[in-house]
Amino acid sequence: MPLAERIHTGLVSRLGVKPIADDLLAQALTHASYLNESDQLAVSNERLEFLGDALLGMVVANELFRRYPAAGEGELTRMRADIVRGSTLAVAAVRLGLGEHMILGRGEEAAGGRTRDKNLAGGFEALVGAVYVAHGYRSARSFILRLLGPELKQLLREGSRLDAKSNLQHLVQARWHEPPDYVTVDDEPGGPGRRFTVEVRAGGAALGRGEGASKREAQQAAAREAVARLAAEAEG
Repeated sequence: MPLAERIHTGLVSRLGVKPIADDLLAQALTHASYLNESDQLAVSNERLEFLGDALLGMVVANELFRRYPAAGEGELTRMRADIVRGSTLAVAAVRLGLGEHMILGRGEEAAGGRTRDKNLAGGFEALVGAVYVAHGYRSARSFILRLLGPELKQLLREGSRLDAKSNLQHLVQARWHEPPDYVTVDDEPGGPGRRFTVEVRAGGAALGRGEGASKREAQQAAAREAVARLAAEAEG
């Protein structure tokens, strides 16, 4: 059976792009392990994976550059790494149902290859490459941003690996061009149960409030509440 005929039409519809030639789509789904077991002139997805990896890095970098105008080079680099890392791409591939459509060698399939993060991430990258080859940069960019939308929204809400205070500072400076102000509004007296309550303010309004056993802990809690509030406003 030709490789193209093994691709379920459900996957094609979930891609949400214009039709891709059967041979190109088959190539994007073909793992290198299949080549040694095929009597056909199959081509693995490794070249498309290479191309897709480069496109992902560029599109995500540009999106982060646009969304976080106050972030420095190091912070942008860390955020991009969180989005394009293999485990993140594998999650997006699972949402797409990619694993069941990958074309694997028998040994790789028997070893659980359809659920391996490396294979799923590689397949996702190869699909990005295929969309680019078939339809160009604008389609590939839309494809990437749509399929990685949940991860980009989570980054906005939680700040990825940045702590909540750092993430909030970026959001506040981009919006009001000033740093957030942390005010201790309650400080229960000493002892092992001492608690601090901190309010974070910006733009003339209170954005969040948090409690903790230390001022730092209370500030982080307040920042988390403020980030969640700003993210909800941005989505609304």
